[in-house]
Amino acid sequence: MAYKVRLDVFEGPFDLLVYLIESARMSIYDIKVSEITSQYIAYIEEAQKMDVDVSSEFMVLAAELIDIKSKMLLPRMKADPNDPEPEDPRTDLAMRLLEYKRFKAASRMLREGEEHSRLIYEKPQEDISEYTDSPDEYLSLDIDQFVKAFDNFLMRKKKIEDIRRRYERIERQKISAARRISFIKDLFRADPHKRIPFSETIQDRTDRYDIALSFSSILEMIKQNRLTAEQKRLFGEIFVEATDRINEEPRQDEAEDQAVMEGETV
Repeated sequence: MAYKVRLDVFEGPFDLLVYLIESARMSIYDIKVSEITSQYIAYIEEAQKMDVDVSSEFMVLAAELIDIKSKMLLPRMKADPNDPEPEDPRTDLAMRLLEYKRFKAASRMLREGEEHSRLIYEKPQEDISEYTDSPDEYLSLDIDQFVKAFDNFLMRKKKIEDIRRRYERIERQKISAARRISFIKDLFRADPHKRIPFSETIQDRTDRYDIALSFSSILEMIKQNRLTAEQKRLFGEIFVEATDRINEEPRQDEAEDQAVMEGETV
C-alpha cells in the first residue's frame, strides 16, 4: 500500500498541478506544458531537499509531463493530407484534470454540507398519544374546564405564531442598506435643501430593526459626506440635511464599506 504524503497544501499530484495551472492563469485546454513541467519538477526537487518523502504518484505524473513535453517538441506531420489532425498530447491530461476538479468540487460541497448539518439540532419526537387517543375527552368537561383548555390552546397557537413570525422576520431583515439609502435620497429629491427629521426616514416605526437600519444608513451617508445631521438637545429629534453629493455614485472604497455594513445588518 502506497504511503501518501501531503506537500504543503497539496494532497496529491493533481492538486499541485491544478494549483500551478491556475496560478499561471492558463486554460486547462491550452496548458503550456514546458513551463508547467519545469515548475512541477522544481517543486518536487525543493521538497526532496527538505527531506520530504515524495510519494510515487508525484513522480509518475512528473514522468507523464516530461513525456507530453517531448511529444509537444516533435513536429506533428500528416503522412496523407486527408488524414485527420493528430491528437493533441495534452488532451488526455486535460480531461483527467477536469474530472479531478469536478470530484474535488463535489467533495468540497459535501464537506460544507456536513459542517452545516453539525450546526442543526433536531427536536426529538414527543409522545402526543394522550391528546390523540381520546379526541372526545374535552366533551365531558364542564364549561369552566373547557374554557381553560381553549385558552391554553390559544396561548400555544399564539406562541407558535410568534415563533413563525420571528423566523419570517429574519428573512425580512435581509433588506439591504442600499435600498434604505435609496429611500432616504428620494426624500430629498423634490427639495434638496429641506431638513428632514430622523423619524421620517423610518418606514416602520414599530420595528426596532427598521429604526436601526435607518440609523446605520444615515451614519453611512454622513461618512460619505452625503448628509449632515444635527441634534440640538439630548434625546431630542435628529434632523438631517442633504449635501451637494447626495446623488453622486459611491466611490469604490465607499461601495466596499457599504457592502460590509449590509453584511453586518443582515
